[in-house]
Amino acid sequence: MNRKRNIAKTAAVCLFCTAVLVTAACGAGEENRNLITEEAGEQRIVNLFSPMEKTEANAVNIARSAADKTVIMAEEKLGVRVDYVTYTAEDYQDKTYDDVALDRARNNMDDIYLLNPDVIKALGEEDLLMDLSGLACAENLREVVKTANVVNGRLVAVPQEVVAYGLFINKDMFDRYELELPETPEEFLECCRVFKENGIETPVGANRWWLETFVFAQAYADLYNGGNTEAEIAALNSGESRYSDYMRPGFEFLQEMIDKGYIDAEKACVSEAIEGEGPDFLARKTPIVMAYWGAANAETAYGRPDFNMLVIGFPSNRGRMPVMAITGFGIGAEAKHAEDALKTLDIMLSDEALQVYAETNKVISPSKNVAVECIPALKPLNDRIQSDVYVLGANANMKLEQWGNTCLIVRKLLGGATVDECMAEFDRLQEETLDK
Repeated sequence: MNRKRNIAKTAAVCLFCTAVLVTAACGAGEENRNLITEEAGEQRIVNLFSPMEKTEANAVNIARSAADKTVIMAEEKLGVRVDYVTYTAEDYQDKTYDDVALDRARNNMDDIYLLNPDVIKALGEEDLLMDLSGLACAENLREVVKTANVVNGRLVAVPQEVVAYGLFINKDMFDRYELELPETPEEFLECCRVFKENGIETPVGANRWWLETFVFAQAYADLYNGGNTEAEIAALNSGESRYSDYMRPGFEFLQEMIDKGYIDAEKACVSEAIEGEGPDFLARKTPIVMAYWGAANAETAYGRPDFNMLVIGFPSNRGRMPVMAITGFGIGAEAKHAEDALKTLDIMLSDEALQVYAETNKVISPSKNVAVECIPALKPLNDRIQSDVYVLGANANMKLEQWGNTCLIVRKLLGGATVDECMAEFDRLQEETLDK
């Protein structure tokens, strides 16, 4: 499958992007015509459902992904064979990866599942995923991973990387107009004004998946960095506080960018991630896009720009704010090969394996013991993350699912809904969630 197409289609219900998990998003679809299943032999088998393209378990392939390397470690140490079941939607009319993952997990069709944040939350609440807190690898997890993937007191998923989103900046264009990198929403809008007045038609390249990152940065900067996180989440979960009050400033910010022509709402509505805005960014036609950490390393995305690129956090009242989404591998509560699946995952997510994974993909590891040197372009974003300054775009402790719902409501704004109408939708969803 075309690598560039895969990277561009990341987001299942606008969720996350990694070089391993590349999904399609938000929509219903046809039959699972892209499903690939491998035949099992007589040896011990562990079935893994994911979007990874590996059609022969024992194929010799010098271009194996970082995840494949960790799978090989488990296969060799345990004497098992990991068989892949894969699915990647071809376009927005197909069933999403999330839809298929939910169906397979609910029908106990596989052992290990690579899952997006909203699916982790749903399956965890349905008690369809094992508690992984007893694995040796769980002892080394960063607190942000535990915060995101603990459902009803159980650690139900563990990732191979922490996905961080930021603003990809053409620093040369900022220097040309003597602009400082923005810290606050007001400073960001001023940069856009200067670009627009100097003939830059669309200062911010956008797509139909990732504009919610601006919203999260402004909505939750204080919640995650103000020292009162648990209490604020409890108030949201009880209905004492309203999500709409948190979200309103970010939606008003997006509306102002739409009104002033700083983003092209019509184009964003139909643009896939990176494919839509990437060419203009690389051609120096637009100075700002949003993307995930791995896109800075991938040659099929923004890994080889011919200008000085920096990746910074999104504007907020607390300065430049990374937005993080935590994915994860989960094991079905009634997995057929549960014992071998647990052992396999423990090796794949061990510090030894995560070091290999992180060094191969140059990503942020979920283990507090594993770190790699990032490329210079990512240093501004990484400095904030290493200082524990960030917001979560998905948090299983919040009763109302965040990433997917916010993505869809941002789409309503792009399509012409008012900010008040969007806030009413958050209120409706919150009431609906509380009534369950």
